[in-house]
Amino acid sequence: MGARFEDIKNPYYQRQALEKYARQQKGLKPQERPRESKYHNQRTEVSGIRFDSKREAERYQELLVRLEAGEIKDLKLQPSFTLMEAYTTPEGGRVRSIKYVADFSYYEKQGEEWKPVVEDVKSKATKTRVYAIKKKLLKEKYGIEVREV
Repeated sequence: MGARFEDIKNPYYQRQALEKYARQQKGLKPQERPRESKYHNQRTEVSGIRFDSKREAERYQELLVRLEAGEIKDLKLQPSFTLMEAYTTPEGGRVRSIKYVADFSYYEKQGEEWKPVVEDVKSKATKTRVYAIKKKLLKEKYGIEVREV
């Protein structure tokens, strides 16, 4: 059942038409709508770097201040750790490697020594079962404890 000509004055149909026009201008298909984030986080950009959430961007800015103050060194974004290497099965199937990608890694001064730190910005929603397993594997393989912020 389509809209009748008289319905054109209805604010509901006017808004619907404007939304459809806006989607077309953005190059989206008629039914395609911008996807909402899985964890309802808001992607944020700081100094030309895109972060998955506002909290992650804020933590990056805090770490930059600590870096400038000399409290930490060798700050890295999105460091990747291979938990299991890729391999080929006897039947010829390929099994991909398993990786853990943290948000940040750096060295923190503790007394006279520099100790490595791996950080992940986590909320209750992002503490998934997969994350917990990878965190345990990281501890087992590399002896690295993930610091949750």
